Amino acid sequence: MSKLANNSYEVIIIGGGPAGLTAGLYTARARISSLMIEKGMFGGQMVNAEELDNYPGFPEGISGFELAELMFKQATKYGLETIITEVTGLKLKGKERVIETTGGTFTAKAVVIAGGSNRRKLSVPGEEQFTGKGVSYCATCDAAFFRGLPTALVGGGNSAIAEALHLAKSASRVTVIHRRNQLRAAPILQEKAFAEPKIDFRWESVVERIEGEDSVQRIRLRQVKTGEESTLEVSGVFISIGFIPSTDYLKGILPLADDGSIITNNRMETKVAGIFAAGDIRQKTEWQVITAAGDGATAAINVEEFLT
Repeated sequence: MSKLANNSYEVIIIGGGPAGLTAGLYTARARISSLMIEKGMFGGQMVNAEELDNYPGFPEGISGFELAELMFKQATKYGLETIITEVTGLKLKGKERVIETTGGTFTAKAVVIAGGSNRRKLSVPGEEQFTGKGVSYCATCDAAFFRGLPTALVGGGNSAIAEALHLAKSASRVTVIHRRNQLRAAPILQEKAFAEPKIDFRWESVVERIEGEDSVQRIRLRQVKTGEESTLEVSGVFISIGFIPSTDYLKGILPLADDGSIITNNRMETKVAGIFAAGDIRQKTEWQVITAAGDGATAAINVEEFLT
């Protein structure tokens, strides 16, 4: 990231995940002056994936972190400018779109919102208290802290089971807690999880509370059908129950779906001319790196058409 030459661009891309990086690659290659704003790490949630074995072109698989580095290098090669700061507001001023951030104000003729989502929380007693003290939302990040210790993982989707498999490399035990009687993860992930001796399952169960002294020591569970309560002794609780779109600053500006995601058409256009959305932040049914990248490319192509 270099010092910005100005604060006015033809397009501003909010979010540096696979959707944003792909949009930035396309707009920069089209010689459209482009700025990408990212509040954290370029690559977004993708960087937490230990291995992506379903992204085309990498038959041996590639880590999310490595893929993010390659995408970033490719996009910035063509002149995409970047800045790390948090977007706090978006305003419409005639034909200009004004982006307010903690690091200053920027203007653009078009905007691609690709800010992704934040981890959904359980919202149970003890969760906030023990976050960072046994409660984690990223097994890829924190598994090493639980080497040889019993852990629990809450969730049943692709991300959850992938994280359970990663966690099993370090923890003495991984108990997957799922409110349904079967997983939602892809069959190949399920096969790996069921074959892993360190992973066991608590079906049709939910976490009622997380307890401990200075750190997590146990969780209280409830069987959803019978109401029976039980205790599971663990040193860590990993929560992977989905994501909430990062759209609080867009309320009243753009039409949002009930879950907070941005409503777009298949051209990634929102109801406001010149504002596009791509990736996990928009209303959709697939949450994959490749579909996010496809969204970013589609948005960028239509940005170019909008600008010309």
